[in-house]
Amino acid sequence: MKDERGRITLPLQMKRRNTRRSNWSGLRVLLHFSAFILGCALGFAVGAQQYPVRPVRVIVNFPPGAGVDITTRLVTAKLSEALGQQFLVDNRAGAAGNIGIELASRAAPDGYTLLAATAAAAVSQTVFPKIPFDLVRDFAPVSMMASAPFVLAVHPSVQAKTLAELLALAKAKPGQLSYATPGTGSSPHLAGELLKMLSGTSMLHVPYKGMVPAATDVMGGNVPILFGNSLVVLPAARSGKLRAIAITTLRRSGVAPELPTIAESGFPGYESGTWYGLMAPVRAPREIVTRLNGAVVKAVQLADVREKLIAQGAEPIIMTPEEMGAFVRAEIAKWGKVAKAANIRLE
Repeated sequence: MKDERGRITLPLQMKRRNTRRSNWSGLRVLLHFSAFILGCALGFAVGAQQYPVRPVRVIVNFPPGAGVDITTRLVTAKLSEALGQQFLVDNRAGAAGNIGIELASRAAPDGYTLLAATAAAAVSQTVFPKIPFDLVRDFAPVSMMASAPFVLAVHPSVQAKTLAELLALAKAKPGQLSYATPGTGSSPHLAGELLKMLSGTSMLHVPYKGMVPAATDVMGGNVPILFGNSLVVLPAARSGKLRAIAITTLRRSGVAPELPTIAESGFPGYESGTWYGLMAPVRAPREIVTRLNGAVVKAVQLADVREKLIAQGAEPIIMTPEEMGAFVRAEIAKWGKVAKAANIRLE
């Protein structure tokens, strides 16, 4: 048919049929899309309920024997039992722990790669301006596992049994006494720098590639002083290989109640230490994060886990993912101020 201008037109009935056909096609597309979205949502929900269906890799960014390694292996053994799949520790040390963190940040956010994060990760955010990851932006907090204070210890040959005596020795020999830590920019390094600033002493920092080699060299008498986490230092002190001088908790710790704190030894408010927690790459399914959090909380509350942690110098910690996120942000801010005051900035 043609209109008065000669244009071809369709009969009204055909127009209505085409309109109905077009509407039906649009409706079918909408229904298919809705079914797809619903299927994805149900798939994620079922996947979270069944998680894990294969082994889970847990990246530890320090060498075997480090405090985070000891704690993570203890907790992941319980996760394997509770969730029916192996949680495999993968040690990726180097660059003050940054190699392992970067590797974890690039993993798929599916819950099958986790990072055993420590206070060192928070410190890295401020002392390494060019690191290719952001602990807050690139990770989803899962659960804390434990915390461990640092212990200031010396080789048994050092003529100091108290913090006051050690600082007097340092002032009498400015720049001659040296202290070992797991590395430049590590949490024990900043703890040592904070003590130096507060006490007005000058001591030489000797960085190592990890807590174990640092402790080994001090036990061998090559370096007189050690700032290290309690899981490594306390066993050595109790065996007589080191002499523990003070602990870095604000109040005396249940892991070593016999040790005076640095705070009570003339430096009120002094507090430092490390912590161990699990994080997942950002955008990991919320259901999986919640499931993991519940499993970790149950694991660290088990009597044998608590006893082993305390015996080794750590204390179990329970936090929700939200609480852990707030805690990590506070840690980054706190140690950022210390790093700036001590002029610690690494490439």
